[in-house]
Amino acid sequence: MLVRQRRACRSQLVTMDTTDITPSAIQRVSAHRYSGPVIVGLGAVALMSCIAIRDPQTDGAYPLCIFRAITGLDCPGCGSLRALHALTRGDVWAALDQNVLLVAVLPFLVWRWVAWVRSSAPESGTRPRLTAARWIYVFLGLVVAFWVVRNIPGVPFIGSGIG
Repeated sequence: MLVRQRRACRSQLVTMDTTDITPSAIQRVSAHRYSGPVIVGLGAVALMSCIAIRDPQTDGAYPLCIFRAITGLDCPGCGSLRALHALTRGDVWAALDQNVLLVAVLPFLVWRWVAWVRSSAPESGTRPRLTAARWIYVFLGLVVAFWVVRNIPGVPFIGSGIG
C-alpha cells in the first residue's frame, strides 16, 4: 500500500511504502514505549534502596549541602535525604520534620509517573501530556517561597531539622 502525505515545510508530496512494516516491527515499537517509565521507576527504586540502607544522619554518608556549608542557611533540598530515609522506615512525621516540601511533592510525582505508564500502553491511544508551563512556574514560586520561609528564625516545622 502506498501512502501519500504532505510535508509542512515543503509543498512536495512524499511517497512512502508501508508494505515493509511487519507485526514484529510494531511489537518492537510498542515495547519501547515502556522503556522510559521502566528506567525511571527502576532508578527511583534503586535510589530509595540506597537511601534506606545508608543512613544520611551518619557522618560522611553523603556529601554536605554546599549552599548550607557556605551560607549557613537551608536550601529547598536540605533534609531531603533524611526525609526519604524516614519515609523508607515508615516515619512520616520525621520526614515532614526534615523536608515538608519533598513529602508534599512525592504523591504528585508518583501520580505523574503512573499517568506516564498508563499513557505508554499501546491500547491507551493517548500520548503523555506535558505539564503546562504555568504549573511549572507556580511550582518554582512555591520552591522559592519555601526557601525563604524555612530560613526565617522561629518559623516552626519547616526547617531541615538540623542546626
